[in-house]
Amino acid sequence: MEKVNEKKKDIRKNNIIQLLLVMVVITLINIISGYVFTRFDLTSEKRYSLAPATKKVVKHLDDVMFFKVYLSGDLPPAFQRLANETREMLDEFRAYSKFVQYQFVDLSAIADEKDRNLAYRSLTEKGLQPTRLRVNKKGQSSQLVIFPGAIVTYRGHDTPVQLLTGSAHGEDPEMMLNNSVQSLEYNLASAMSVLTRIIKPTIAILEGQGELSDMETYDLERSLSQFYNVERVTINHKINALTLRVKMDSLHSRLANKYKALIIAKPTKPFDEKDKFLIDQFIMRGGKTLWLIDPVYTPWDSLEKYNSTMGVTMDVNLEDMLYAYGARLNGNLVLDMSSMPIPLKTGQIGNQPQFTFFRWFYFPLLTPTINHPIVHGLNAIKSEFISTVDTVQAPGIKKQVILTSSPYSYTVNAPVLVDLEMLKEQPDERLFNRGPFPVAVLLEGEFTSSYIFRIPPELSENQGLEFRNKSKPTKMIIVGDGDIVKNQFNLKEGYPLPMGYDQWTRETFGNRDFILNAMNYLTDESGLITVRSRELKMRLLDMKKVESEGLFWKLLNITLPVFLILVFALVRLRIRQMKYARKSI
Repeated sequence: MEKVNEKKKDIRKNNIIQLLLVMVVITLINIISGYVFTRFDLTSEKRYSLAPATKKVVKHLDDVMFFKVYLSGDLPPAFQRLANETREMLDEFRAYSKFVQYQFVDLSAIADEKDRNLAYRSLTEKGLQPTRLRVNKKGQSSQLVIFPGAIVTYRGHDTPVQLLTGSAHGEDPEMMLNNSVQSLEYNLASAMSVLTRIIKPTIAILEGQGELSDMETYDLERSLSQFYNVERVTINHKINALTLRVKMDSLHSRLANKYKALIIAKPTKPFDEKDKFLIDQFIMRGGKTLWLIDPVYTPWDSLEKYNSTMGVTMDVNLEDMLYAYGARLNGNLVLDMSSMPIPLKTGQIGNQPQFTFFRWFYFPLLTPTINHPIVHGLNAIKSEFISTVDTVQAPGIKKQVILTSSPYSYTVNAPVLVDLEMLKEQPDERLFNRGPFPVAVLLEGEFTSSYIFRIPPELSENQGLEFRNKSKPTKMIIVGDGDIVKNQFNLKEGYPLPMGYDQWTRETFGNRDFILNAMNYLTDESGLITVRSRELKMRLLDMKKVESEGLFWKLLNITLPVFLILVFALVRLRIRQMKYARKSI
């Protein structure tokens, strides 16, 4: 009996020692974790791991950043999933910074309709776009207005974040939601970066060669102003138009660029050599450039008035310059089966004209298919009379096509007769099988000056120009359409509409996002834009199997755990019986 008691005491003693050891280990782990921070993400695509650029932005917060998210309440399942993913992303931010705070707001909980409409108007004025859904409850159909976005506030300043990647051209809802989830990290982190940026970079929109007017680029400037200081500049032979002289010390100085990037949007007049030279040297000093050029002039007003017009090549004297950098704009027009519909007057009832929509092959819809941060996950981008862009040999330059027409497209060379009569004819589908064609290219590297052997005589003796024949590492984007940034105007009141919005179809296309992404890619040195190319795998249910095998899998999920617990309990009971049976013997 004494031996049994001693054995029990030893067992109790060992158990106490083991408990103490476990408590000591847990305490040490907690102490160490207070100084060493780490997280484990076991998903294959690392969907719960923040990119290094995002972590840098979050960790550098030194004041409260508040996210007010308007995704709460009785939402449809798809939007509920987006809300859950947003909450998880913000929790991930909070794991790296105590300054991240958030609140989810249910606008439908505002009982008074007047107050609710005021809230809607306030959010719209701040830049959030509403989404109207048709929902069915208890056999009754009603319209639900939600704002799938957030307002981010930091030190008295705020910025809107659109969380839903809108569907503009029959996009699958599941794909739309997946694109929205994939873009969450970039959209939220980008807003944080904008609010914490001390000094905004300055970019310039070029004037003087018949480019798009300030009203035609109203929304372009408004959209860019969230991230940059935007100025309009005319070179007009002025050496200091794009540069300024920076003092190195009391004896030395050097020329530096005034602007981080330059946008050249649809020039219609030829550039002279002196202005071209100054643009070339802007690029040689590391300046980024977005070229939006129409190689073919096709006046739309003539088409509206006479039902036909001529598309003729438009020489703005940039071909040699772009060729030296590694690209060539072609004097042709792309016709695409995937294209915008345009309204055509087909009759009149009383005083009201009647319009019918016809697909206009000269207005291709460019659906991005390339996994690049600039275009990944974007809606279709609308274009007007767009031309192809080829890459040519340029040593040391990395070239990548970022936008193409659809496979169901072909090109016609200028001069070409553009006639609305083609809308009344059945298209020859045999022609629409020659695509896709490149219409936008990205060039990166150290460019060679297009004036390396031919400096204009009036500039060759000017020592203050500090001519460079090789650029610093830089980037440029060349698009064969200047209208891609042009906003429409309201037909009745004449005010400018958002870039990418088409008032005839009432659809919003991806033009604004494309331009913002392009400029952010050109100018961003933090690498945050690369987060956009991150891809999350869609793991969707097979709905046919759900219908045919759903009951079986539900029953299996209910009964299998219970069965396994029972089996475990019986095995455990049998082991204990055998153990104590041997002891009694």
